[in-house]
Amino acid sequence: MFLKKSFVKTPPMGWNSYDYYDTTVNEAEVRANAEYMAKYLKPHGYEYVVVDIQWSDPNAGTDREDYQYINFSHFNIDEYSRQIPAENRFPSAKNGAGFRPLADYIHSLGLKFGIHIMRGIPRYAAHLHLKIKGTNVTADKIANPYSVCKWNPDMYGVDYCKAGAQEYYNSIFELYAEWGVDFVKVDDICNTNFYKDNPYSAEKEIEMIHKAIVNSKRNIVLSLSPGPAVIEKAWHLEKYANMWRITDDFWDDWNLLKNMFERCEVWQKHVSEGCYPDCDMLALGTLGKGFGKERYTNFTLDEQITMMTLWCIFRSPLMIGAELTKLDESTLSLLTNDEVLHLVTCSHGAVQIERDNKHAIWLSEDNSDGSSYLAMFNLSDETQILYITFEELSIKYKVSVRDLWKQAKVSSDQTGIQTSISAHGAMLYKLERH
Repeated sequence: MFLKKSFVKTPPMGWNSYDYYDTTVNEAEVRANAEYMAKYLKPHGYEYVVVDIQWSDPNAGTDREDYQYINFSHFNIDEYSRQIPAENRFPSAKNGAGFRPLADYIHSLGLKFGIHIMRGIPRYAAHLHLKIKGTNVTADKIANPYSVCKWNPDMYGVDYCKAGAQEYYNSIFELYAEWGVDFVKVDDICNTNFYKDNPYSAEKEIEMIHKAIVNSKRNIVLSLSPGPAVIEKAWHLEKYANMWRITDDFWDDWNLLKNMFERCEVWQKHVSEGCYPDCDMLALGTLGKGFGKERYTNFTLDEQITMMTLWCIFRSPLMIGAELTKLDESTLSLLTNDEVLHLVTCSHGAVQIERDNKHAIWLSEDNSDGSSYLAMFNLSDETQILYITFEELSIKYKVSVRDLWKQAKVSSDQTGIQTSISAHGAMLYKLERH
């Protein structure tokens, strides 16, 4: 049975709470970001509002100097071993309402609601032998104590061979469907990096989650983290998921951004409708409050343009990591340039045609008008002039050239494009047929 792809025709675009709030986001903050998105970003295609890790822990972030994730935490779960929202952080979840009231509010704004989960079953549900809904099995019978996360202490993996394993995953996605969840980011599953000799050790849990989504009868985007995704398992990811991380956590560091050109090169042939290799969140704007020190992105403006250009021509999902209510005009303009965002929804066939340590060039095609898109990147630490001929691009017809960041036509001698690009910067052109 295959996960329906037709409802995810283009890469998901939205906001995720992690880069700013870490584990600490609350309902008021989620609502404020959703309201901002509805007003300023929804007209440009952004629609998902995603609550990231540890929404079930009432004490998340209270011991951040020592631990990101509180050891031996008894976060909120129901009688069937399923996490439920912490009411001190999400007060509308009281009286067993769960995330339904928050999801309803976000839906009322014309947006979609998402959550983060860790793969597996809560360890203390296994220790307490709690029930699995619809079965006579208890959590300890399906938990695999030899399958754990390298960086988070909350869960045991689920042993797919055991009776009750599929029923457990069915039960949690049944609950998410009741809440009105549209997007689930599952962590410690795309690359189980604790097991270096078997980084895809959670393969069967991906299949169980996929089946549980199908059984829920709700269109739920399945996003897998963290990366780097295992390229040898591309066929499996394309079969069972909608998006999967091709990198570990991406932050505002030039070396990480430069490395993304290698990662996108590896995955460029695996982008298709409903299947999106994920470059991770856009690390721009104001970040880091939940990590102990709020900061403005370390990326220069040129580096931000490079990031947006690569994500868009590659057709990665676009999930903003910043606190939306603190976006400045410069950042907002980068995120809402419709001519650039058009590539995410209406282009195909992106391919990296040149790359060395100093530059990279990507080319793709428009879905409807036969035009091409050319992205030229300066990966060096100094301004440089890049030149490429139309013959090298296999373009044998006359074109007019439009700079998509400046939203203006530029002159061309009909033999090629030459441009001066600042250090770590990028240019993005539409080559329109005459």
